[in-house]
Amino acid sequence: MKIKYKNQEHIFDIKEKGGVPYLSYPLLERTGLVKHGFSTRLGGVSKGVWASMNISTTRGDDTADIAENRRRIASAVGVDERMMVYSCQTHTTNVAVATEKDAGASLPDTDGMITNVPGLCLVTFYADCVPLFFVDPVKKAVGLSHSGWRGTVNKMANVTADRMQEVFGTDPADVIAAIGPSICQDCYEVSEDVISQVRENYREEYWESLYYQKENGKYQLNLWRANEINLLEAGIKKEHIAVTNACTCCNPEIFFSHRVTGTDRGNLSAFLAITGE
Repeated sequence: MKIKYKNQEHIFDIKEKGGVPYLSYPLLERTGLVKHGFSTRLGGVSKGVWASMNISTTRGDDTADIAENRRRIASAVGVDERMMVYSCQTHTTNVAVATEKDAGASLPDTDGMITNVPGLCLVTFYADCVPLFFVDPVKKAVGLSHSGWRGTVNKMANVTADRMQEVFGTDPADVIAAIGPSICQDCYEVSEDVISQVRENYREEYWESLYYQKENGKYQLNLWRANEINLLEAGIKKEHIAVTNACTCCNPEIFFSHRVTGTDRGNLSAFLAITGE
């Protein structure tokens, strides 16, 4: 598996178990507190447009294939499949507190989840949108959120960090965070209506690093930078943030990408669980 990275900085480790590859962050690994990963589209049994590692039930994939894929990816990441809790995403900034009773469930109208329950694995879904990982090694709590352009301009990163502070007493300065594989600025063309909301929600000093306009009147938006700004504004230290350099759209043979295939696809998945060790 050869990923085309946007730069040569070592952000990810590529791991594989049982023929199932996934990406992990050394920055998160070094906390010693979590099991985590980000799936590729490889290593599963799904067929057709879902080939092959899709665990989302919202794409029309075969339920038996989804079940087998969930078993495989759980084994690879090192989590208990029965302890997975899934988001039902609607591009909100709704952040749910996941508890033991949610194991195996899908939480409706939820784009982010937080927990301090050892072994409970948060699972969120992607095909170009931005995964956000949060680990509080002091209070032993985690958060995992989905942030498309709507979630980004509405500061999903800040909402998640605030929710962890409210529920678990998390100090943002302690948080280790990561921005997961998602669409890069070079691939993400948007219209004026999106950029107008960016201007409303970000100080002018950031605009140059967030977008530029092209001759066709469209813009290229940098979701990675926008979410980094959000994390910093939430009080997370720059040295505690890993920003992706892997674009889902640049690597359609490895990642599902909505920009490449539209709705005829599976979903990628992010996983985050406290080990309990």
